[in-house]
Amino acid sequence: MKILKSSQIRDVDAYTIKNEPIASIDLMERAAMTITKWINENISKNKNIKIFAGPGNNGGDALAIARQLEDYKKDVYLLRSSDKLSVDCQINFDRLKDLGIQVKLIENKDDFPEINQNDIVLEGLFGSGLTRKLEGLPKGLVVYLNESGADIIAIDIPSGLFGEDNAGNDSEAIIKAKNTLTFQLPKLSFLLADNENYVGDWEVLPIGLDEDFINKQESGFYFTGNEFVKENLKMRTRFSHKGTYGHVLLIAGSYGKMGAAILGAKAALRTGSGLVTVHVPKIGYEIMQTALPEAMISIDWSDLIFTNVPDPENYTSVGIGPGIGTKKNTQKALANLLESTANPMVIDADGLNILSENRELIKKLPQNSILTPHPKEFERLIGKSTKSLERIREQIDFSKNHGVYVVLKGAYTSVSCPDGSCYFNSTGNPGMASAGSGDVLTGIILSLLGQGYNSKMAAIIGVYLHGLSGDLASELVGEEALIASDIIENLGIAYDLIKEI
Repeated sequence: MKILKSSQIRDVDAYTIKNEPIASIDLMERAAMTITKWINENISKNKNIKIFAGPGNNGGDALAIARQLEDYKKDVYLLRSSDKLSVDCQINFDRLKDLGIQVKLIENKDDFPEINQNDIVLEGLFGSGLTRKLEGLPKGLVVYLNESGADIIAIDIPSGLFGEDNAGNDSEAIIKAKNTLTFQLPKLSFLLADNENYVGDWEVLPIGLDEDFINKQESGFYFTGNEFVKENLKMRTRFSHKGTYGHVLLIAGSYGKMGAAILGAKAALRTGSGLVTVHVPKIGYEIMQTALPEAMISIDWSDLIFTNVPDPENYTSVGIGPGIGTKKNTQKALANLLESTANPMVIDADGLNILSENRELIKKLPQNSILTPHPKEFERLIGKSTKSLERIREQIDFSKNHGVYVVLKGAYTSVSCPDGSCYFNSTGNPGMASAGSGDVLTGIILSLLGQGYNSKMAAIIGVYLHGLSGDLASELVGEEALIASDIIENLGIAYDLIKEI
């Protein structure tokens, strides 16, 4: 799914109106009905809904919903921050008037209504077309609604929030929604950690905008869903054998950190690798053979750490990093590995920390390698960022400059590509913020790369599969109790679910 700029979404609206064809007021009615349906399905009829409309089309949506909601006690308010209403907002205002539904005007702070904490606030004050931060009466109303304690549902986008860059915005002048119901496509700002308190739980509601025109729009940002993953998933054939699905090498583990090697290798096996070899220090031999008999073991010269490089030519893909530490001999061994292979690698954890300490090694990364940092590892590798969007831009620049894929882990994990595109992931949950979860992701991506997926698909599908497995695990044990091995145990179910949907 493409993520378009607010200006592009307005173009899509205009094209749909002209070419469906459909009158703009009827498209507004259709959009409003999707939210009315959502409210009917999710909000108790015992709730009192206070509806706040602004002077533009976002306000028109709110007024249309006010008319469509039949079984709720409701109060409707119109913010008069402008002398004129948009054409469609005016039409919906008149329709309410014709039905005898009172719309109370808010022209100053004295008009702010009393709001009970048990009320539901449905707000459509300002939409995605907003280009400057709110001031004066509009800001005052936003602050008042946020302080009311009532649950707020935002129509399309929380009022005051910009669709893309909010670096210069006023944090006090943005609605803090519990739910955001957005039309057709997500906004880029929804996917950035800075805006979590404003957007809340968000959901995309299709309203029938022209899909062909959407597909023709240029965008570097995408939101990965099940359909995309299913289309790019490789199906197993009847006459295939273990050699068909790759032989991967995972370099992982050190004294006290052998769990990282077990989790990564087991994840690679569960993801479908034909053969998995794990390179570990001597201390890890019996541990690996006992914990994971399906894996083959390559033994390092050292008892405790990674110091020597197996021949990478014997493997379809190589992954390195989980639990290897950053000792000097390990740093030398990683440098030697980078010198000895031209094939894309998967680099995680301590592998990334070594790159951060030896920046000259970054230039030796094989083209199309996949780096999988969490935010702190990313910070050490690239530098501090004050805002989420700034960090995403730095991530994309790093991919372009070095010809690698960067998987920046977190909510809506982002995968940046050498061509400048960036894919945000739709699966996963906070329960996955647990030790070993990253090691599992390394094993998953390594397995897909070894099975013949290109680096882009290995990263995007791997992240999606990892998150979906975590979601399934969370349903079984809850977010608080979820551990990394639970993600591995649900990989098979996740595969089946992708194929079925």
